[in-house]
Amino acid sequence: MNYVRSVIALGSNLGERSDTLSAAVADLVDPPEVRLLAISPIVQTKAVGGPPDQPDFLNMVIAVETILAPKDLLEHCHAVEQKHLRVRDVRWGPRTLDVDIITYGDLVSADPELILPHPRAAERAFVLYPWSLIDPVAELGGERVGDLAARAADFADLVPFDGFEDLHGAGAAEQP
Repeated sequence: MNYVRSVIALGSNLGERSDTLSAAVADLVDPPEVRLLAISPIVQTKAVGGPPDQPDFLNMVIAVETILAPKDLLEHCHAVEQKHLRVRDVRWGPRTLDVDIITYGDLVSADPELILPHPRAAERAFVLYPWSLIDPVAELGGERVGDLAARAADFADLVPFDGFEDLHGAGAAEQP
């Protein structure tokens, strides 16, 4: 069996966000076919896209290795979302849990059911920045994810969560 490294992003802006993310990570890596390699710190962000006036999101990234095929991994991610009462009423609307496969090895796929790498990942600091913390040399589209994060429109809106203070190069006491 060959394991494939995958990067998965998680977000929550409804309910007990932090508890939901912790439980979802455990659920994602519960089956023996998925092994946890790394887990990022959590960042808090404004909602990107979707309806206005949504609660802030908590976001994080995990790196796993899996023997699941890409669509089986997607099905597993959707099952974890459902376990945490994910409702898909409004695109990019508020949700208890959002789980996205960002990369699956070096696979490039234009399949509408699972586009890889994730089609908007290179523009989202809330994915890129946590990813850069667990894999500083990671690249997406030939560029380091940390460099992409710094240029992303939402980078300035990232806020430390749960004691993680040095987000923009300044301690929490120096931030407004």
